[in-house]
Amino acid sequence: MAHLAIMKRDRRAFLKGAGVAVSAGLIAPSALGASGSSPSSGSRTPRDMPLGKTFATLRRGGELSLGIKTERGILDVRKAEGIFKQEAPTTIEEVFRHGGGGPLERLLQKAEISKSDGLFLDDREVEFGPCVTAPEKIICVGLNYRKHAAETGNPVPKLPILFNKYNTALNAHRGVINVSQEAAEQFDYEVELVIVMGRLARNVSEAGALSYVFGYSTGNDFTARDLQRVSSQWMLGKSLDGFAPIGPYLVTADQVPDPNNLKIECRVNGEVRQSSNTSDMVFNCASLVSYISKHFTLKPGDIIFTGTPEGVIAGYPKERQVWLKAGDRLTSTIEKRGELQFSLA
Repeated sequence: MAHLAIMKRDRRAFLKGAGVAVSAGLIAPSALGASGSSPSSGSRTPRDMPLGKTFATLRRGGELSLGIKTERGILDVRKAEGIFKQEAPTTIEEVFRHGGGGPLERLLQKAEISKSDGLFLDDREVEFGPCVTAPEKIICVGLNYRKHAAETGNPVPKLPILFNKYNTALNAHRGVINVSQEAAEQFDYEVELVIVMGRLARNVSEAGALSYVFGYSTGNDFTARDLQRVSSQWMLGKSLDGFAPIGPYLVTADQVPDPNNLKIECRVNGEVRQSSNTSDMVFNCASLVSYISKHFTLKPGDIIFTGTPEGVIAGYPKERQVWLKAGDRLTSTIEKRGELQFSLA
C-alpha cells in the first residue's frame, strides 16, 4: 500500500511539473500524449475531454476553483475533489492540459448523492473569476459583422482584422472596470461570442477547424475609443486593465452545434443597445480558427473574441454619442451561454 501511495504521489508530481513545462513552452503537449496537433503530424484525438459541461471559475478563500453548473447549483470541484479524491482537475487550466472528463463525471455522481454541505453553490451568491484564467493568447477580430462595419463607415473586410489583448485585461462576471482611473473619456461596449481553444492547432482546414474548439463563452471587448484612435493600431484602446470580461460560463462545444446562429445582445442600465445574431459575421467561427492557425499556433486555453454587432456608441451620429461613465451597469448575453454582467467605477 505504501508503494502504491508513492506511485500515485509521484504521478501527480509528474503531471503537475509537466503542465508547468508545457505552459512555459519547455515541453510540447504531444510529448506528453496530450490533446492537440503539431504542424507536421495533423490532428490528435483529445484525451478524455469533458463533454456536456458548463464550467465556471469560482473565487473561494483566495483560491480559484473549477465550477460545474448543475440543476442543484454550481459544484465546487476543488471542495468535492478534497472529499471524494477522484484525481479530477480542479481548475479550468488543468482541464485544458489533461482533460479529466471521466474523473469529473465520477465526481459529479458522488457529489449528487452526497450529504456533504457546501458542495453546490447558488450562482447568485458566488464570486466568479474569468471562466478562462490564463490564456497564452487573447486574439480579437475587428469589424467582423456586416452591419457593424456599415455603421462605422468602413468597408466589409476582405480578410479578418486581428488585434490583441493581454491577460491583465481579463475580468469576470459581476466584475468592475475602473474607467475613472484611465486617461480616457470615450468608453464603449462590444458584446462578443468568445471561442476557447481545446487543442493545439496549426494550419488547420476550415472544414475541421471547429473540432479544435473546447467551448464558447460570452465576452465584452470593452474599448476606450479615444485611445483606440491615437494611432493606426487599436491595441491601446482595447487592452487596458479589466477590458476583457468573459463568462460567467464556458459551455463545451458539443452543446453549441451551430455557433454561427446565436442571438447576441448588450444592455446598458437595462436599455438594449445591441441586438443581433452571429449569422451576421463576415468570417464565421470555423474560418476564423482556420485563418488564425495559418499564421501562428493556437494552444488549448487561447481565446478568440469574434467581433461585435451593430449598435456600439461609436456607430451613432456624433450628436448622439453619449459615452459610458462610472456607475453604468452592462449586461451581455449570448444564446445558450449565460448572462455576463459588469459595472463601471
